[in-house]
Amino acid sequence: MSPNLRGAVFMVLSMCAFAAEDAFLKAAFETIPRGLAFMLFGAIAATICVVLSLRAGERPFPREFLSQGLMVRSGIEVVGRLFYTLSIAFVSLSLTSVILQATPLVVTLGAAVLFGEKVGPRRWIAMLIGFAGVILILRPAPGVFEPLVILPVIGMLGFAGRDLATRAAPPHISVRQLGTLGFLVSTIAGLIIWGFDPRLPVDPPVAAWGAVALAACFGTVAYNSLSVAMRSGEVSVVAPFRYSRLLVALIIAYIAFGERVDALTIAGAILIVGSGIYTLVRSGRKASTPKASGQLR
Repeated sequence: MSPNLRGAVFMVLSMCAFAAEDAFLKAAFETIPRGLAFMLFGAIAATICVVLSLRAGERPFPREFLSQGLMVRSGIEVVGRLFYTLSIAFVSLSLTSVILQATPLVVTLGAAVLFGEKVGPRRWIAMLIGFAGVILILRPAPGVFEPLVILPVIGMLGFAGRDLATRAAPPHISVRQLGTLGFLVSTIAGLIIWGFDPRLPVDPPVAAWGAVALAACFGTVAYNSLSVAMRSGEVSVVAPFRYSRLLVALIIAYIAFGERVDALTIAGAILIVGSGIYTLVRSGRKASTPKASGQLR
């Protein structure tokens, strides 16, 4: 298997796993308090990552977790996880997944503004088109705008900030260790949500607890697969396959939850995905060697 093919396969696997994670969490939220469910999800996934680190002979909790860079990264990720969880609970899975596809565009914009990375005029135009797609989905007009769509937008911005802050992560920290930290952050986000609604579940079905456990398993598969993907082959070839998540999420949302998207949402998704793929391809052409990505969702 060629490096590019290997990277593409693992990228699609990662995106499918992330979409499945979201679906199982949304199903669990129907009978288990959202904060409690997400807190358990983070704790189970973090435990899995700890076991994987120990099997690899690594320290699951290195001192670098307390470094300023990783502390900033964790704080930003709490915001992303918190609002993304609320989005899964209160907004349709299909709309949440569409908004999330704007993350690479925001990361590119942030890299240009914060780190002085060069972005050519064609990539700026592509990003403007992508953001136009987001506006098309949000429809900020009186009588049309739905306030709850702010939840996935803030979640998406949190994930983009997390990706940018990953630059500060020490290069020797493995994906298993970053996964442990990331899922501990998820546990904290769940605890915050549960604090506002500290209910215990009333006789939830066993399937609901199983959904939380399955979400954690799919989450760890997604984290590790994404790392393998972004360290295989050429970034310009591998990275665009992250948009496969949107197709998988829309299929799951339709089959499992009966969700349907309207024409404007589809048009906005096409603009976001198209501009995102163009931006990734352009940035990949300028890269001399493949680099590991900090984009974990």
